[in-house]
Amino acid sequence: MRLHVGCAQWTHPDWPQPSREKLRSYASWVNAVESNTTFYATPSSSTVASWAAQTPSDFRFVVKLPQVITHERRLTNVDAELRAFLAAIEPLGPRNHAVWIQLPAAFSPTDLGALAAFLHQAPRDYRYAVEVRHRSFFDEPDAAGNLERVLARVDAEWIPFDTGTLFSRRPTSFAERDAWMKKPRVARRTRALTAFPIVRYIGRDSVAETVDGWGYLVDLVVHWLSEGRSPTIFLHTPDNAEALNLARRFYATIAAAVPALAPLPEPVATEPPTLF
Repeated sequence: MRLHVGCAQWTHPDWPQPSREKLRSYASWVNAVESNTTFYATPSSSTVASWAAQTPSDFRFVVKLPQVITHERRLTNVDAELRAFLAAIEPLGPRNHAVWIQLPAAFSPTDLGALAAFLHQAPRDYRYAVEVRHRSFFDEPDAAGNLERVLARVDAEWIPFDTGTLFSRRPTSFAERDAWMKKPRVARRTRALTAFPIVRYIGRDSVAETVDGWGYLVDLVVHWLSEGRSPTIFLHTPDNAEALNLARRFYATIAAAVPALAPLPEPVATEPPTLF
């Protein structure tokens, strides 16, 4: 039983971080990160090795598959690209928590055959987690059930992106308006399929509204931990300025209810300002 928390990135202008080794600094605040950069290109093994070197052994990455696999090829005829990607992230070792398969909004229930074939052929040495955005998977029980069966065959998880708090009232800032245009508006999902559920939660610019909106998630995570599951929760806000503090606050809230949880690390001191 473990809880991992983190953000959608490991650096931000508003976060207290040194000028160098920002990932090392980030990893002293939280114990997981969404690796979104891998969506745009497969990193070199040396780059991935540097990520591993900057993080403790119990830190976890959820690495997103490149868009050429998920969006351009739609999971079809991608064996070479997948194996190249898995070889590149090999230096993460056990820090690689899951391979994140984020599918485009147009990927509908009629495309489940492609997902089933992809997961069936994918190497079993990795844990896989799938994020879908087509509303049919959330609105139609048959579509949801079919997806769950496809995932269950390989013990893969369904990653929900909870945007309920974001869409709870109209946006009041540029960042919120931008998020309203880009984020999926789908029904909230609270069902875990595996021992390692993953939730992406996005709040609002207001810290108070973000915290008020995650009450259900606190109860859900406490329940999952009581069942022996080890969830991973990623905290987002429209501009992510407070995301790092919010992730630690979320963990502290859970730890107050589950004292057996190990504490998060103490954040490293940042470099003092200099004139040179």
